[in-house]
Amino acid sequence: MKKMKLGKSNLEVSNISLGCMRMSELSIKEAETVIRNAMELGIDFFDHADIYGGGQSEEIFAEGIGMNPAVRENMFLQTKAGIRKGYFDFSKEHIIEAVDGSLKRLKTDYIDTFLLHRPDALVEPEEVAEAFTMLKDSGKVRHFGVSNHNPMQIELLKKYVEQDLIVDQLQLSIMHTGMIDAGLQVNTKHDNSINRDDSILDYSRLNDMTVQAWSPFQYGYFEGAFIDNDKFPELNTKLQEIAYRKGVNKSAIAIAWILRHPAKIQAVVGTMNRERLSGIAKASAIELTREEWYEIYLAAGNELP
Repeated sequence: MKKMKLGKSNLEVSNISLGCMRMSELSIKEAETVIRNAMELGIDFFDHADIYGGGQSEEIFAEGIGMNPAVRENMFLQTKAGIRKGYFDFSKEHIIEAVDGSLKRLKTDYIDTFLLHRPDALVEPEEVAEAFTMLKDSGKVRHFGVSNHNPMQIELLKKYVEQDLIVDQLQLSIMHTGMIDAGLQVNTKHDNSINRDDSILDYSRLNDMTVQAWSPFQYGYFEGAFIDNDKFPELNTKLQEIAYRKGVNKSAIAIAWILRHPAKIQAVVGTMNRERLSGIAKASAIELTREEWYEIYLAAGNELP
């Protein structure tokens, strides 16, 4: 498994991360199998959030791996907070309370990276800054970032927050390419020339932030997977063609397409299936050519100007 540097930090992590949203659906024994398989494949970065399974995903993860200091030093743990029932909350009190809850559930003394989950319209960045400083000084959180934020929201936080924001977790897949489309369609009147993300991909590269791609197999928001979906015959045919040449499956090519981007994106995959994860992990070592990357992009129904 290839390693990558996470933002401006000194963290060297696997370029494929295991997203643990669905871990609450597993038994402790099943969770152990998934986690140990991931680590055997070289995946050492695990993505959590306090809302995943209402906190149960973090609990089952810790129970499954038998969390202890020896295990902890061989993995990187990330969690997110800020989403509450019916509203978002970046208040100082909630951020600190959420981190303490995650630490307890994960049975660890520290979080490697903590992200603000979704933008809070009522955010007071001064409060976020106070919370981050308290968490950093106490050793509870080592690095910070955001999720689903645009550049100006990040800049507002950076005006007050002392710590580097090293990650922005964003939805990205072959069938969800808005942040790429707008850059290709500059100075056109095509619908996909609309810059809905405020050039977040270029911003991340200019500011040494790592983009983490969530839902890398989804089309739309949560409408389903595009792999082996009859709605996308041309894309699946192209993925199969390239997968055959590379000696892997289509899912691996879908992830390799994300990893090929020079922004050095980290892919967050959420499968809890051991065999499927093993196939996906092969993407880490695949190098798509520029021509192959564009062939896949076009097969997904995109156009070039």
